[in-house]
Amino acid sequence: MTVYVADKIDAARNNNHAAFIAYLSGGFPSVQASIDAAKAVVDAGADIIEIGFPYSDPTMDGVIIQESGQKALDRGLKRADMFRIVEEIAATGAAVAIMTYYNPVFVYGVDNFARDLANAGGAGLITPDLIPEEAGEWIEASNKYDLDRIFLVAPTSTDERIKKTVDATRGFVYAASRMGVTGLRSSVESSAEQLVQRTRAAGAENVCVGIGVSNRQQAEEVAQYADGVIVGSALVQTLVNNDGNTSAGLRELHAVASDIAAGAHTKRA
Repeated sequence: MTVYVADKIDAARNNNHAAFIAYLSGGFPSVQASIDAAKAVVDAGADIIEIGFPYSDPTMDGVIIQESGQKALDRGLKRADMFRIVEEIAATGAAVAIMTYYNPVFVYGVDNFARDLANAGGAGLITPDLIPEEAGEWIEASNKYDLDRIFLVAPTSTDERIKKTVDATRGFVYAASRMGVTGLRSSVESSAEQLVQRTRAAGAENVCVGIGVSNRQQAEEVAQYADGVIVGSALVQTLVNNDGNTSAGLRELHAVASDIAAGAHTKRA
């Protein structure tokens, strides 16, 4: 049975803390290693797994995620591999969403992609370059196959844009803490909390913050006001650092994820 992202966020809320949402690049360092990495992160405390679908023109990705995605493509990652990855991670009981640019979905066939994702036990899609007004085919397919559809808002989004995004979203709204690409940051933008408040005011039940969260302290800070804390680059970095030594990478990944999970799961005041 598919576990949806809202189920995990609700469970975290019932325990008076935020959900920990972990991003990993699909197929890096290899297909099997990316499955093992996701299982390690779930064991470390992640509630929801985002599997990044590598793409040849990743305009929103920072250096770390770009490097991991390109290596996955260079090593022969196939679209079918992504559904195998999702299926094996979903078997752990985690909610699993694919984060992807829209082009790979469009090329595969939107209905086909939604069908295969649902059959693999995936919860839904996070689509950073797709706005609701241009998502008619995806909205139709997600309704047909009962999938979450997660759209993004940013500090520069107008109230009208936020409202449209909230109305089209199912699962959670992804609040990008800052404009620009993903990557490690020394601090989380102060505008993130205000963005969460604006998104809730527009009717969002679940708002999760990503981009720029990379350590326990930042995760604990964001967890005080967001429903979920999204971390990617800090996790992928451990595997990039140990490319060629998967066992060492998994050990470092587990340690970093455990530390961040402790921050994300800090009880709210």
